[in-house]
Amino acid sequence: MTRFDVGIDGYNLALPNGTGVATYGHVLSDVLRDAGHKVTGLFGVDAGPDANMREILFYDRLGHVPPTPQLRRKRSRRIRLTALNRWLKRTAEDIPQSGRIETTNLAERLPAFDRLTTVPNLFEVAHRHFALYGRFLPVRMAAPPAIMHWTYPLPIRLEGAANIYTFHDLVPLRLPYTTLDAKRAYRDLLAACVRQGAHICTVSEASRADIIAEFGLDPDRISNCYQASPLAPPPDDPRDDAAMIENIFGLPHRGYFLHFGAIEPKKNIARLLEAYLATGVSPPLVLTGGRGWQAHDELRLLVPDDEADTVHGRRMAERVRRLEHLPRPLLARLIRGARAVLFPSIFEGFGLPVLEAMQLGTPVLTSNQGALAEIAGQAALLVDPYDVGTIAAGIRALDTDAALRERLAAAGPIAAERFGAATYARRLEAMYARAACATA
Repeated sequence: MTRFDVGIDGYNLALPNGTGVATYGHVLSDVLRDAGHKVTGLFGVDAGPDANMREILFYDRLGHVPPTPQLRRKRSRRIRLTALNRWLKRTAEDIPQSGRIETTNLAERLPAFDRLTTVPNLFEVAHRHFALYGRFLPVRMAAPPAIMHWTYPLPIRLEGAANIYTFHDLVPLRLPYTTLDAKRAYRDLLAACVRQGAHICTVSEASRADIIAEFGLDPDRISNCYQASPLAPPPDDPRDDAAMIENIFGLPHRGYFLHFGAIEPKKNIARLLEAYLATGVSPPLVLTGGRGWQAHDELRLLVPDDEADTVHGRRMAERVRRLEHLPRPLLARLIRGARAVLFPSIFEGFGLPVLEAMQLGTPVLTSNQGALAEIAGQAALLVDPYDVGTIAAGIRALDTDAALRERLAAAGPIAAERFGAATYARRLEAMYARAACATA
């Protein structure tokens, strides 16, 4: 087997609470290293000019926002001035990995890399530079990896590497009313990645078909590698697992429905809440995840804080519970103990929550459209995400039909095997080989 030297960007990995794309980058790095490939991380952290302090400052500044408006203004001005150079090139500097920094607390955010590099403010400068001149920002690196796998469409090109860009979906173009992206700029960036990239990577056949249709892309230049799950089943006996969830959250084993993920328009939370509340089922619905754009509109059926002490407010609090972002090990326990995971999203490039629930043997209700139906197959209860009555009927069935729950719980782990780490690694290796040949 060919051993590849692969670069992965830290565009989303540096965020304090991460995103679905951060999870993608984390799993990508872990899978490649476990398969014997060398992985280089390329970040945009300003680690300063002092070689003796570079490692310390990298970890100090990872994911930090400048603490004062004055410092934010100075940083923004420095980025603007840097980006004004039409023929700008940047050079990546290596970050020492001496082992003196205690990084255990960062393990969930930051995967292990064989080599760690950074360019100060790389991603902000690159986006501004592209907006000004329509040019990708070239980055130099001593002994660059043969493959640079960008986990998101970014206007950057690593010199000396085959540059691969991942398009997870076309949500800003297919559902433009659900995101804040500048749509023309977004499409221009994707079109530039198609022109300049050695290859395009995506995460489902549904997304691959959308991308080919939108950009007239040669099918040989785009690979669907799917994804793998970062969740490992909790090591404890499920009975111990159940006791922990009940002690922490007051939720009985198999006695609650769960939705996890960001609260944003495409997740269809408003219809899910309407359907759930209409059923009158007794298990509470637990929503866990950060609030995204238009979260207030999606949660409009919930009780405002100033009405929490009313009779209606107390009753609503018993039926729908909100939790913020949870550490992944605790989230895995919450998923494994749920009666079912409810994820009737309108549109996804892949739908990682569906895979994670199936992997852990928890019944799933999800959308009958696009990538979600593709990932779930026959191992989930599929519903029309636009039909509140259908969603409600599905919730009732999962609440009352023990045989249905048992069938889905048994089918889930089998279906999830299609997306195991070893299979994912083989798909990636095949794509890297094609990209390397295309640029040879």
